[in-house]
Amino acid sequence: MNGEPALTRAAADRDVREKMVGVLLFACAALTIFVTASILFTLAYDTVTFFGFEETTVVDFLTGLEWEPRNGHYGVWPLVSSTLVVTVVSALVAIPIGTAAAVYLSEYASPKVRSVIKPSLEILAGIPTVVYGYLALVYLTPWLRDIGLPLGTFNLFSASIMVGILIVPMVSSLSEDAMSAVPDSLRQAGYGLGATKYEVSTGIVIPAAVSGIFSSYILALSRAIGETMIVVMAGGLRTNLFDPFDPFGSLAGSGRTMTASMVNAVTSDATGGSAEYYSMFAIGLSLFAITFLMNLASNRIAARYREEYQ
Repeated sequence: MNGEPALTRAAADRDVREKMVGVLLFACAALTIFVTASILFTLAYDTVTFFGFEETTVVDFLTGLEWEPRNGHYGVWPLVSSTLVVTVVSALVAIPIGTAAAVYLSEYASPKVRSVIKPSLEILAGIPTVVYGYLALVYLTPWLRDIGLPLGTFNLFSASIMVGILIVPMVSSLSEDAMSAVPDSLRQAGYGLGATKYEVSTGIVIPAAVSGIFSSYILALSRAIGETMIVVMAGGLRTNLFDPFDPFGSLAGSGRTMTASMVNAVTSDATGGSAEYYSMFAIGLSLFAITFLMNLASNRIAARYREEYQ
């Protein structure tokens, strides 16, 4: 009988602790939502302020082909085109290399080799991006010019390659995790039918892990779209509208991405209340919309092709 009150108190204390833990976890989750909503509200509010100036309208911003704030031209397409060029070229670098590395780590490498190579790849993600920008400007661009490519000192080609190298660890690590999650029974079934390791890797493992692999691509490209220091240091700040009839000519010259233009708006001599200053919020909201749509598409595709195993 004397033990029952003690057990009751212990159970009550446990319930209180569980509730406190639940409240703490809810507060952490709510904080992330609050921060995201606050950022979005700030961008939207200052974007409305930007469109309140006489220099620009929403239509001019979304359809204009010139970005010259000093002359009152705020067409965002030159910035969007340079951003997409960097993203596409970096994807052409990162996706094949990262996927091949993931296949090797998941299917070919021994546990000992994997324990060395995978952390070594992930070290690339820890290198400051300003170092990548310096390497692109000082070493990569001169080397590319030495082999005969007609590149300017600041060019989008070198910047795109370096951004691709930057996102390789994200592609390889997330893709390898998706491939490793594929049950071994599927592999053994393939081997039992006489398939080679290459056939099992490309015909069974990759299709089974395609949702996770594709999600890694989208996340890596979202990282490439938001990259700043590499494109500022190696790509330059000259506004350049991409020419589809001369793609390499656009890559060989300087270009200003959306993030670089935001940096320029902050670091220039534009006053705090000017249209040029507030333009960075409109660019930021546009960049947020692009990355949000990419992540939304990633979630839809991942849900569509997700495999569930018992």
